[in-house]
Amino acid sequence: MNGRRKTAGGAVGGGLLVAGTTSDAGKSVVTAGICRWLVRQGVSVAPFKAQNMSLNSFVTREGAEIGRAQAMQAAAARVEPTALMNPVLLKPGSDRSSQVVLLGKPVGELSARGYHAGRQEQLLGTVTDCLAELRRTHDAVICEGAGSPAEINLRRTDIVNMGIARAARIPVVVVGDIDRGGVFASFFGTTALLSEEDQSLVAGYLVNKFRGDVTLLEPGLEMLRGITGRRTYGVLPYAHGLGIDEEDGLSVSLRGAVRESVVAPPAGEDVLRVAVCAVPLMSNFTDVDALAAEPGVVVRFVDRPEELADADLVVLPGTRGTVRALAWLRERGLADAVVRRAAEGRPVLGICGGFQMLGEHIEDEVESRAGAVEGLGLLPVRVRFAVEKTLTRPSGRALGEPVEGYEIHHGVAQVAGGETFFSDDRGNGLDGCRVGAVWGTHWHGSLESDGFRRAFLREVARAAGRRFVPAPDTRFGALREEQLDRLGDLIEEHADTKALLRLIEEGVPEGLPFIPPGAP
Repeated sequence: MNGRRKTAGGAVGGGLLVAGTTSDAGKSVVTAGICRWLVRQGVSVAPFKAQNMSLNSFVTREGAEIGRAQAMQAAAARVEPTALMNPVLLKPGSDRSSQVVLLGKPVGELSARGYHAGRQEQLLGTVTDCLAELRRTHDAVICEGAGSPAEINLRRTDIVNMGIARAARIPVVVVGDIDRGGVFASFFGTTALLSEEDQSLVAGYLVNKFRGDVTLLEPGLEMLRGITGRRTYGVLPYAHGLGIDEEDGLSVSLRGAVRESVVAPPAGEDVLRVAVCAVPLMSNFTDVDALAAEPGVVVRFVDRPEELADADLVVLPGTRGTVRALAWLRERGLADAVVRRAAEGRPVLGICGGFQMLGEHIEDEVESRAGAVEGLGLLPVRVRFAVEKTLTRPSGRALGEPVEGYEIHHGVAQVAGGETFFSDDRGNGLDGCRVGAVWGTHWHGSLESDGFRRAFLREVARAAGRRFVPAPDTRFGALREEQLDRLGDLIEEHADTKALLRLIEEGVPEGLPFIPPGAP
C-alpha cells in the first residue's frame, strides 16, 4: 500500500467493511477473498468481525474462542488468528438466548432482548479498541458485517455494521447475492433505509454469484449508479465448490470443491459411507470436512434411524446442548440405532458433545441445568459440566500418528476404562476413550491431521468390513489453501482491484449523494 493515514496516535492502516444485503450474501467469502488478494500483493492485512453469532468456533494459540469464519479469514491473510479479530461471539443456546464470549472468554448467558437492550451498546468501545489495534499493526483491516446494515429495528445498538463503520470512519461495500434474485432492489433498498450519516459511508456495491454474460448485467449497473451515485466494484461469477468454514448452516464445506479439484476414484474397491447425526445446536460440523476431502468417502447429515442402516461410520458431532441433543436422539430412535450398531461392532465416533453422549452418565448444572442424565452407555465415561470452559490447542498421538486439535467444552470427562484415544509421546493418556469400534474425543479438528485421519479410516474400514483404502496423498491443509487461493482469484479477476485498493487506502469517496427516504 502507498502508506498509512496519520492520526494523533500515529499511523493507522486502511480499512473496509464488507456488508451484505442479507445473511449469506457472501460476506465471509468476499472478506476472505480480499484478504488473500491483498496478502498476495505484499499487504499486511487482518480480518475483523466485531460481533459474530455462530456455533462454529475455533481456539487461538492464546486460548481464546473466536468464530471459525474469522480463523479461516486469518488463514486467507496468512496471519495467526487472535481474539482481536472477533471480540464478541454469540453462541446460541436456544431461539432466545446465547452465551456471550467476550475477547475469547465466556462472560455469561443473555437473552436476545437483554443483549440488545443495553449490553450490546456497552461493547462498542471494546470492539472499536480491537479494530484500532489491528489497524495500528497492519496495513489494512477487512471487516465483515453481519446480516444486513438496514435492519432498522437494531440500528440503535448496532456494533457490527454501520455502528462500527461510523465509529472507525471506514468505507462500506455492500455485497448482494444475485442468484437469489432482486439484487438491484436489494442494493437500492439497503442504501435508502440508512440514515444520511450512514449512507455517507456506503461507497458502492459488489455483485456475488452471477451466472451468464456479464455484459447483460451492465445496463442495470449503470442505472443503479445513476439512481444511487455509487459504483459497483465487481461482479463475481457463481463458482461451485467454494466451501469455507461457515458461521452456521448444514453443509460439508469442502465437498463440492474436492469433487472438482480431485478427479480421482477411491483408492480401494469400496467407498466408505459416513452418517453424521444432525443434532440440535450442532457445533463445529466442520470437523467432518476432512473426511469428505478423502476420495471414496461419502458424508451426509441424517436425522432418521433408517439412514444409519448402510453407514460404515456414524458420527455424533459437537453440540451447544449435549443434554438436549441426547433427548433428541432418543425421541427420534437414533439413540437405539446407535446402541445397536455398537453392539454389532460397527463404528461410531463421538466428538466433544457427541463424546459426552456416548458416556454412562452426565451431570449438568451449567449448560442445561438438567442435573443427572444417563448417557448412551457405550463408553466407560462420566461427565460433569464445569463453570469454567476448557479452551486449549492440544497435540499428541493416536493410532501411531501425530494429531492436533482444539478443545471447546464445559464438560469434564472421567474415563474409567477402555483404551485411551489420544496420548502424548510417552504414551500417557491425554483425551478420549475407545471401546471396540466406538471412539470418543473432546478434540475438534483432529481429523485434519492427515496421517491420523488415514489411520482412523483404515480402522473404520476394517471394522465395517469394507475394502476401502485411504488415498496416500490427500493433504487437507493444501486443499484448504487451494480454496483460499480460489477466493483470492475471484477478487483479482472479477473485481476492480485498483478501485478497491484506493477505497481501502484513502477512505470514503467525497460527494456520495443521500438517497431518500433514509432511516425512519
